[in-house]
Amino acid sequence: MPIRTNRGRTAVYRRLWGFPLRSPRHLVGTLVFLAVVITALGIGLPKVLGKPASAHPGGISPSSSAGPHTGVAAPVPSTETLPTRLSQPLVTPTSAAPSPEALNVAKQWATAWVRHPAGISNADWLNGMRGLTTDEYLPIMSTVDPANIPATKVTGEPTVTQSYSSSVKVVVPTDGPKLSITVVKTNAGWRVSDYDQAS
Repeated sequence: MPIRTNRGRTAVYRRLWGFPLRSPRHLVGTLVFLAVVITALGIGLPKVLGKPASAHPGGISPSSSAGPHTGVAAPVPSTETLPTRLSQPLVTPTSAAPSPEALNVAKQWATAWVRHPAGISNADWLNGMRGLTTDEYLPIMSTVDPANIPATKVTGEPTVTQSYSSSVKVVVPTDGPKLSITVVKTNAGWRVSDYDQAS
């Protein structure tokens, strides 16, 4: 039987293979080292060989069927052709005399807003304003509880605070808070698009 010594290549190999098994710390350290080496090879070898790693199954990228890569980037469009410039300057709304129809709609809407007898449902209350309100604003009005409205009657005529050709903002007094009502011109005529309590 041959005698094993601590000399020669066999002893060196024995020490290398035995190193990971000496303790759990050696084993973990060896596995981490191997993982780093494998990762480095996976990243470095394709770069050295000039073959970029494919992220697609089978190693075929969508652009490979269009022909060989020439290394030339696609041309960048000129900033003149980008749709970021306004072809015309923004038009500032011009003041205009308030439309009598807009004022009438605001007053009718406010009159319907303060009409909420005890026990009325939101749907019944909203029906009084449906023909005077924009379709976009009706869903918001459907969240209002008529029982929480602190007014019961309109006490005066609408007062214009802003007037443009396509919108009018008026204040309507009530026996509760004053209402600031925005009326806009739509294809169906003047309609209320917003309201708030006036200060």
